[in-house]
Amino acid sequence: MDSSSDLQAHMIPATPHLSAQTNAILVDDSSASMQVDQTENSVVARDGMQNGGTELVIYNSKRLQDDLQMIGLKIKQHEDHIKLLKSQSLKLGDSILDLQVNLGKYHSAKVDNEDHSNHQNEEETTGQILQHEKSAAGVLCQLKTRHCTQASHLTFTKDVLGIVASLGQLEDENLSSLLSEYLGVDTMLAIVCKTFECVKALETYDKEGRIIKSSGLHGLGASIGRAIDGRFLVICLENLRPFAGEFVVDDPQRRLDLWKPRLPTGECPPGFLGYAVNMINIDSKNLFCATASGHGLRETLFYNLFYRLQVYRTRADMLLALPLISDGAISLDGGIIRSSGVFSLGSRQDVDVRFPKSSGTSDMPAKYAATEKQIQEMKFRLETLQEDLKREQALLKNAKDTFERKKQEFVKFLADSSSFAIQCQMQAAREKFTPR
Repeated sequence: MDSSSDLQAHMIPATPHLSAQTNAILVDDSSASMQVDQTENSVVARDGMQNGGTELVIYNSKRLQDDLQMIGLKIKQHEDHIKLLKSQSLKLGDSILDLQVNLGKYHSAKVDNEDHSNHQNEEETTGQILQHEKSAAGVLCQLKTRHCTQASHLTFTKDVLGIVASLGQLEDENLSSLLSEYLGVDTMLAIVCKTFECVKALETYDKEGRIIKSSGLHGLGASIGRAIDGRFLVICLENLRPFAGEFVVDDPQRRLDLWKPRLPTGECPPGFLGYAVNMINIDSKNLFCATASGHGLRETLFYNLFYRLQVYRTRADMLLALPLISDGAISLDGGIIRSSGVFSLGSRQDVDVRFPKSSGTSDMPAKYAATEKQIQEMKFRLETLQEDLKREQALLKNAKDTFERKKQEFVKFLADSSSFAIQCQMQAAREKFTPR
């Protein structure tokens, strides 16, 4: 039972207004003083009833009620302060984690990619797409790179945004390989269209539902000697349900403000690095208004591809956080959880189409020292908040203990007053019927 319930259950309604002086009283009653008060109140109740001092009993009853109300108000104040401190601590912890993730990605990229000649650039990604000669993505890519004059006259290609593999970049080659494996070659080669009209124009059918090979993308492939073989994926942005939440404040990459997983202690699980959807770097032209409704690629395309896919440092970290994983997870050492209860085991696959390397860390060494200093300052503020939180929790416990003692004192006072009132009534009745 909380303090306000106790107050209502064991009190006669108190006077509605408390003086400023009463509100300023500090709650720090010792057990010795409480004992003296309880003895004094019992004597007052007995003597008051025996001597007909009803006003004195009412006065002491109101005094105890006022004490309980004042302590109840202090309990509420401490609870509000604790709630505020916890909220500030969580926000500060999230900010520290975001900065640590950025530093961690820089370290990972530095260790895994010391040979800069191995970096996956956009030209290499285009080359990988072109190697899939009979794919729709390969035909479209060849049309734009080698037959650009012909492509410029095709009206239906104006709403083709590109191929999934070419629309995002990653700062870490290892993470790029992992996410490419997670999505698979078919998804990496998917064509991304802005409108459903564009999707319909890519492929047309006759009355029997057969594909017309001379029109759409099939006709273009045939015209350059690249007939499309098999099925291919097309993603229509205007038909995707975009992320409905907020964005990270003042983030030039418009990362999604996703709620981080929390242990029962309120901390993030060890090794948690962030969400895959926020690790993709997107060109500024595609951050805004990729769709007619004004949505960008992160909250449409990549949110629907990755949802809340979590990224962990190691497989062991990922498995320890299993109860907190609902939409899949990957680890930098190769672990993959597809969805809740679905694990991808065995050796890693070397997917031959990967996201290109981002140049986002080119100025990281210059910012590294400043970022580390910022993290240290934020950690100091977090420690201060934690100390304030412990102090408030101690004050709350003391106030609750005092409230319980006062409540018991008030209950005993009421019981004593009632007992003496009954005795006085019986005494008066006996005197009434006693012959004089």
